[in-house]
Amino acid sequence: MGIITDIFLPLALAFIMFSLGLGLTGVDFTRVAKQPKDFLVGLICQIILLPLIAFVLVKSWPISPELAIGVMIIAAAPGGVTSNILTSFARGDVALSISLTATISLLSVVTVPFIVVTSLALLGSENLSKNISLVSMAITMFLIVVVPTLFGMMFRKFLSNAATKFESISKKISAGLFVIVLIGAILSEKDNIIYYFSDAGLITLVLNILMMTVAFYIAQLLGTGVEQKRCISIECGLQNGTLAIFVGTSLFGGGAYVIPAATYSLIMFGTSLIFVFLIRKNQ
Repeated sequence: MGIITDIFLPLALAFIMFSLGLGLTGVDFTRVAKQPKDFLVGLICQIILLPLIAFVLVKSWPISPELAIGVMIIAAAPGGVTSNILTSFARGDVALSISLTATISLLSVVTVPFIVVTSLALLGSENLSKNISLVSMAITMFLIVVVPTLFGMMFRKFLSNAATKFESISKKISAGLFVIVLIGAILSEKDNIIYYFSDAGLITLVLNILMMTVAFYIAQLLGTGVEQKRCISIECGLQNGTLAIFVGTSLFGGGAYVIPAATYSLIMFGTSLIFVFLIRKNQ
């Protein structure tokens, strides 16, 4: 498993982020200024409300400390790149979805280390938090998340024809890499998998459904449009499972710490597809 966790996992995450960058332009970031309200609603829901709801759940749920930290890691992760596709299926605001995914992914260099270290302290794992450096974690995430994304954007800017042709292929490769990482995380704990899934499955399901519902009604309360509500709900429901597994593996050596990311990743596509089906059925 050493080769998989030390080499394949970071390379897979880097390629997935490179693939994200291939689909981005400067407009995806400047759009934030044109849709500040919608963007802020999505941003607050994902980087503040989602971790807060996850923390309330793990504090009130009979769950092991390792799994509780794993839940906080997946809650801290930015949105997944597939959220853009599912937002399109739901006839939501795809442009807003892309802006949220891109911006929050770049901000994750700061938000993920902060949320993880704060969670360790609040959950009574001070000994673990002492061994984790915020700076080194931020640097690692910058190299694995931000740098590949910027390379993807530069590739699109200077070799636009090649980037356009490769973008659809890269998305398929990214999906395949995600599946491999997910299967690897599950197989690495095959002896305990039934126990872990029985403990982590329900709480990650509740977190996923609760967050999508909360995001939808908060967006509605704040006067966000129909397309934007759909986008924000999906964006808050689909997390970057590969990044969460990478964080859990690099910081804690995997084990129970990555199981919530695995269960959440399996659940989120099912709930999002049901959400899309209900939206399209009611139109």
